[in-house]
Amino acid sequence: MTTTFKALVVNKEDEQFSVNVQTLSLDDLPKGEVLIRVHYSSVNYKDSLATIPNGNIVSTYPFVPGIDLAGVVISSDDSRFKEGDEVIATSYEIGVSHYGGYSEYARIPADWIVPLPEGLTLKEAMVIGTAGFTAALSVQRLLENGVTPESGKVLVTGATGGVGSFAVSILATLGFTVEASTGKESEAEFLTKLGASSIVSRDEVYDGKIRALGKQKWAAAVDPVGGEPLAALLSQLQYGGSVAASGLTAGTKLPATVFPFILRGINLLGIDSVYCPMETRLSIWGRLATDFKPVNFDAFIHKEVTLQELPNTLSIPLNGQAKGRILVSCQN
Repeated sequence: MTTTFKALVVNKEDEQFSVNVQTLSLDDLPKGEVLIRVHYSSVNYKDSLATIPNGNIVSTYPFVPGIDLAGVVISSDDSRFKEGDEVIATSYEIGVSHYGGYSEYARIPADWIVPLPEGLTLKEAMVIGTAGFTAALSVQRLLENGVTPESGKVLVTGATGGVGSFAVSILATLGFTVEASTGKESEAEFLTKLGASSIVSRDEVYDGKIRALGKQKWAAAVDPVGGEPLAALLSQLQYGGSVAASGLTAGTKLPATVFPFILRGINLLGIDSVYCPMETRLSIWGRLATDFKPVNFDAFIHKEVTLQELPNTLSIPLNGQAKGRILVSCQN
């Protein structure tokens, strides 16, 4: 086995910040019971933040970003995994304080690893990645809170992004009537192919005004946007409705009133894909390989890049240009 390999490294020294592919050795990798030959990773909003000077994701440098990875076990000191096993590792401290997936090799704690479910390939797992996993977790929480296709229309905000696009697909697969909200009218065809029954403009959800109570439009929602648009959305859910909130692309403040909660019994469901229990993680990945599984994975791929091409790609989520998923092939 080779002792050197390629990885994307971000570094910050004084006022100098760099992002480039470098040659590392296995000795450079952090501690962990399982050594993985990484086949695929993906680009998430958090990954893009990790590769800019003021992203507030990475605290120590040099560092290898990438919160997602899928690959094959090379060696393991943990009895749960053996050489040749295909595995997924997402979230926890990966790509934040522990070297991540933008690398040909990764060493990961065994407790952070999920065996690749039967029915998924390594590539498909990374088309899903943290974004698709978060979408599936959001849909699962809505189901647990009694939302059914008979409840009424379900809104998905930020629908062209990674979380939003997968939420549209999963909900449509389960028989829900899905309204997809986006500021990109040109992507209506993309969202319709994923299963959206209609496209709702961003302004229809939030027109700049937050009302204590608005017209009851949706039985439920998946919201990876947050901020003021989420506050506006809460006032437009039907009585007893639920919204699964997982993101903050529109900001961290939530200037809502209590009225939707105390007069309409609205449920605001927080979605955490980083530290959710392994039992839940295994269950959700199992569903992503079966009844939540997309029919056409290629429809989600906005772009597929190599490690060498990655530095020129990482700004796409920050510029609001992402559509679906950006896949990273780590073995080219």
